[in-house]
Amino acid sequence: MRIATANSYDASVDALSRRQGDLTGIQEQLSTTKRVNRASDDPAAAGRAERALAAEMRTDASQRAVDASQTAMTLSESALGDAGELMQQIREAMVAGGNASYSDAERAAQAEKIKGLRDQLLAVANRTDGSGTHLFGGQGADQPPFVDASGGVQYRGVGGEAAGASGNDALPLTVDGSTAWMSARTGNGVFQTQSVVSNGSAWIDNGRVTDPQALTGSTYTLQFADVAGTMTYSVLQDGLPTAAAGVPFTPGKAIEFDGQSVTITGNPADGDQFTTQPSTPNASVFDVLDKTIADLKTPLRASGRIAQDNAFNLGAVDAVAGQLSSMRSRVGETLNRIDSVTGSNASLKLASQTERQNAEGLDMVEAISNFQNKQTGYDAALKSYALVQKISLFNYIS
Repeated sequence: MRIATANSYDASVDALSRRQGDLTGIQEQLSTTKRVNRASDDPAAAGRAERALAAEMRTDASQRAVDASQTAMTLSESALGDAGELMQQIREAMVAGGNASYSDAERAAQAEKIKGLRDQLLAVANRTDGSGTHLFGGQGADQPPFVDASGGVQYRGVGGEAAGASGNDALPLTVDGSTAWMSARTGNGVFQTQSVVSNGSAWIDNGRVTDPQALTGSTYTLQFADVAGTMTYSVLQDGLPTAAAGVPFTPGKAIEFDGQSVTITGNPADGDQFTTQPSTPNASVFDVLDKTIADLKTPLRASGRIAQDNAFNLGAVDAVAGQLSSMRSRVGETLNRIDSVTGSNASLKLASQTERQNAEGLDMVEAISNFQNKQTGYDAALKSYALVQKISLFNYIS
């Protein structure tokens, strides 16, 4: 078969171009460390890589919401910790103010100390995250949620929590300030005691539950009467007499009825009355402190009244401090959940990166071997082209 010189030349050029293209392609793979650099390289693998990249980007977006929630909850937990320390200082001042040996001026000094701490608490309650969002603003966190008005501190925020979406989890960006600061249960959490008429030196404690199953939810009144020189008491349920009528009173001895137990200390006078009624979830930190300050500033109180007011106020302070502590625990649980979501997002991102690498990644050992083979083929094509260049009549004439 006769092969023309021009045909040999064209075939050599085609082979050289093809070899050069193959070599350029493998060089691109080595430089990018990717087997698939464009969809035409491997349409199926390119589709897998694109889906994996989209999943990775969704995970990154989800993690940004998680990071925002973590920052807000960390700041909230710190704020609630500061509030707990301030409440402890307030309690110490209240215990000092209840000292029977203190004068009215000394109690007023303790009231001023508590007022300063109360103002610090208000600043904590209106604390922001540094970017203008109030930590305890609930769903309306662009304005200070607590306003110190003439009738006391009022909550101007919006109840609930602002949340940031993170996949299937909604993580909070704020804390419900109303729940944290304004919704502690009154009394001991189940019922609250109160002095209605106290002409003697007696005072009632906060009481305790002895049998939860026996609780009725009624309001009870303890009426004292002096019968022939003996102080007795009668228990009324919702204003109606009960079996406990005309019972001799012993100071400091617990009085029990329908799952409740209260202790009245001191000496009641004829006609004194004390009540117990179900507690309600509306005790405000600031209302409790305002009452405490007002009581400590009230002069010329009898010793029984001082003891009674101090017992009530201490119980109320413990209740609101407990509510703040409970909210701090909830924020801590949220931080634990955030850690779990962060770990889950990291696993999802790693899985997406692995899938993407499997789809478009390059086996470097195989690629280097292919490069060497392509380079050898390219060198052979060059030598073949050089030989073809010499096949000319002029080369023979010369």
